Amino acid sequence: MGSWPADSLALALPGHFAYDKTMHVEEIDTPVSRIAAAIAEPARTRMLYCLMDGHARTSTELAIVAGVNPSTASVHLARLKQQQLVKVLTQGKYRYYSLANPGVAAVLEALTVVAGGSPSTFVPSTPPKLRNARTCYDHMAGALAVALHERCLELGWLVSCGVDDGAYEVNEAGNQAFAALGLDIATVRTLRRRFACACLDWSERRPHLGGALGAALLKLALQRKWVVKDLDSRALKLTAAGRREMGARFGLQDLGKPA
Repeated sequence: MGSWPADSLALALPGHFAYDKTMHVEEIDTPVSRIAAAIAEPARTRMLYCLMDGHARTSTELAIVAGVNPSTASVHLARLKQQQLVKVLTQGKYRYYSLANPGVAAVLEALTVVAGGSPSTFVPSTPPKLRNARTCYDHMAGALAVALHERCLELGWLVSCGVDDGAYEVNEAGNQAFAALGLDIATVRTLRRRFACACLDWSERRPHLGGALGAALLKLALQRKWVVKDLDSRALKLTAAGRREMGARFGLQDLGKPA
């Protein structure tokens, strides 16, 4: 009987799994394991989730969040930076840490969903102000964001690209609608990131809008004072103007009490 090729391991017995290196598992298993290990340590996990609001923080601030001393915090942050989960900006004598990119925030949001258990038995336990509306890195999350996402789909402004990663395109009706809001879609497309995508919401277990378009919508909502940021959390408060404008422009009703 001849031998199997050196780059292939296969079992000839019927019903056995045959593994071949053309599956390219070796190319991703080590980096994925390293990233997972970096996230898995509780102190580092607390640091990462603290940065989910899109604000940069010093190592001293993150040490308090993580419940460790400053020297230990520095070691943890070095590990996170090595795995490209955070980035650092030096300004004078201070070093400010933030999430490396929106992709990291999306991974953290998805992990929160997995940690929350089966959607079939899901009962929200999120504090009301966070569940209503909050930031997810640089875009909006919570019940308000989910409703906004669903409404954009219902109106036909967002169109699925037909791929499994939840990517969206904006059709002509959407271009006109977003332009009426003051959003330049052509400029949003030039940003070096995903244009528009579904981001699974950890409190609602339904998608909200992420990507450059989601970030642009949050920026617009903050500029127009439709929502305002909470001083000590990721929560966003819906204002009277926000409830009125979102009702008029998107047809969203029953949005709860304004701030």
